[in-house]
Amino acid sequence: MLAPGVLVLAATPIGNPLDASVRLVRALGEADLIAAEDTRRLRRLTRELEVEPTGRVISYHEHNEDERTPWLLDALREGQRVLLVTDAGMPVVSDPGYRAVRAAAEAGLPVQVIPGPSAVLTALAVSGLAPDRFSFEGFVPRGPGQRENLFAQLADARRTLVFFESPRRTSSALAAMRDGFGPERRAVLARELTKTHEEVLRGTLAELAAHTAEHEVLGEVAIVVAGADTVEADPEDLVAEVLRRTEAGERMKDAAKAVARGASGVGARELYDGAQKRRG
Repeated sequence: MLAPGVLVLAATPIGNPLDASVRLVRALGEADLIAAEDTRRLRRLTRELEVEPTGRVISYHEHNEDERTPWLLDALREGQRVLLVTDAGMPVVSDPGYRAVRAAAEAGLPVQVIPGPSAVLTALAVSGLAPDRFSFEGFVPRGPGQRENLFAQLADARRTLVFFESPRRTSSALAAMRDGFGPERRAVLARELTKTHEEVLRGTLAELAAHTAEHEVLGEVAIVVAGADTVEADPEDLVAEVLRRTEAGERMKDAAKAVARGASGVGARELYDGAQKRRG
């Protein structure tokens, strides 16, 4: 029986071709089949890296993923080494690749990753905002209603938030963030990361919204927003809130958990024990 091949997801440079890994260069030259988001961008990259692919090259993007994913699986079953690359960064993350990985996993076919540049992590690292807890929220929704609903849901999130946005919608997105998160929330606009015209602007959402309203935004954009501020509350006041909610009919354990989620520096168990003690 023919041994299956392997699906290799490879990160490509997000701007500077010198960020390409040695493994990526080797994979481009050794793959039996290369599935590229844009074959023209792939040819440009291989020229810059001075590598000549010997395998077949096909396009693989959001408009043909459903049709071509079975092709990739057939190639894997035939023992081929299939390399999947996107225009920039890691496949799957706001780029094609998820369907292929899911299908390969469901079929029991091997999947490997060649790590490398990531616009999400690059923007987070350069932002200077808290990196201990963060989430990537993808591209900002296009519709004003969807955008406002998302920001309302995230307004109290304490983690750092990373968004992608198109340059022509950056100004309106920042204005919506200003309104949804508050004008004084700290944020960073990172543009053209690792490229010649890289620019990192730091300030409040009000300041960044005002700047982009007056200056044209060009290139690839990432927006990093600080998490909501947390305030150290008096534990005695928090215990009193647990008791108030309990007297209103809420289970004490549930009340303690709810109050702890909205506070900083105190746990649900501590609040529960304090409420029990005060209650006598």
